[in-house]
This record gives sequence, structure tokens and C-alpha cells, in this order.
Amino acid sequence: MKAVFLDRDGVINVCRVIDGKPYPPTGPDTFEFTEHAKEACQRLMSAGFLLFVATNQPDIGRGKQTLEAVKSMHDLVRAELPVEKIYVCTHGSDNECTCRKPQPGMLLMAAEEYGIDLGASYMVGDRWRDIDCGATAGCTTIFIDYGYDEKLRAQPDAVVSHIGEAADWILSRSSV
Repeated sequence: MKAVFLDRDGVINVCRVIDGKPYPPTGPDTFEFTEHAKEACQRLMSAGFLLFVATNQPDIGRGKQTLEAVKSMHDLVRAELPVEKIYVCTHGSDNECTCRKPQPGMLLMAAEEYGIDLGASYMVGDRWRDIDCGATAGCTTIFIDYGYDEKLRAQPDAVVSHIGEAADWILSRSSV
């Protein structure tokens, strides 16, 4: 099995960017899919890829976001996108968990649960943590560059401007 792992904020939904840093939506009322998310996910699923969301949501653990609001946003994702499962890490960077990106725990869990070949799979993200996570798990990595005020630590396999271009890149290189 081959999969495409998608970060949530900035990849499938729009982020607010303040002083070069992206911020997630606060709830379903501020949740908006990125322009190409639905079409890109449909094309990837139609090509035989399993789709997963792997997202850090540390504001839950910090008390700045409710689990209920995140679950409501994920209900919107499940209703509109053909994702198999959404993996969520609620830990902050001060926690030594193995699921918080850049650690590969969420991808490793999906690989075990679904029999995924990580070496034949892709991680699409817009932050350095996503790229490091995918690379550590053995996935091909695709960075969506929005020009945030942060540097990449690992070199991605491809750099694109939106999820539609990421899907084009994946589909042009894979034989599913």
C-alpha cells in the first residue's frame, strides 16, 4: 500500500499568517479548505493512494483550543476529503512524545495499522517539522512554500506552491 500523508493547517486548510508565522483556524466557523485541496485529494485517491492527515495540534494541550473544536473541524475534513484517518498529536514541544512532528510516530502508526510501504509514500507539508517527519519515516517529502519566516532543516524532494502542484508532482512520478 502507498499513501500520501498530509499536514492539516496550510496544506488542506487555510492558515492565518501573522508576522510570517502560520496559525490554525479556531473552529469550524473559521475553517476553510485551501483552493486545490478537494480536487487534489480526489485525484490522489482515484490513483490508488490512501490519504491520511497527520497534524500537530498543541493548542489543545496548552488549553488554547478545545478538543471539541478540533473534532468539529475534522468532521468537516472527513465530509469533504477522502481521508482514511486523521492522526492528531496534542502534545507541545516540551513533551518527549514520539507522535509530535518532526518525530515520525503518526506515520509509523499508520504504516503499522494499514500495511503502508513508507518508502513508496509521500509526506506533504508547509513547515520544517512536516519535512523532517516524512524524511525520518522514509517517505518522499513535498514542501508547500508559503514563504513563512522559518527555515527548513531537511531538504525536501520537491518544493511546490500548493497542494494541487503536490498532487501533480506525485502523480507524475508514481506508478500506483
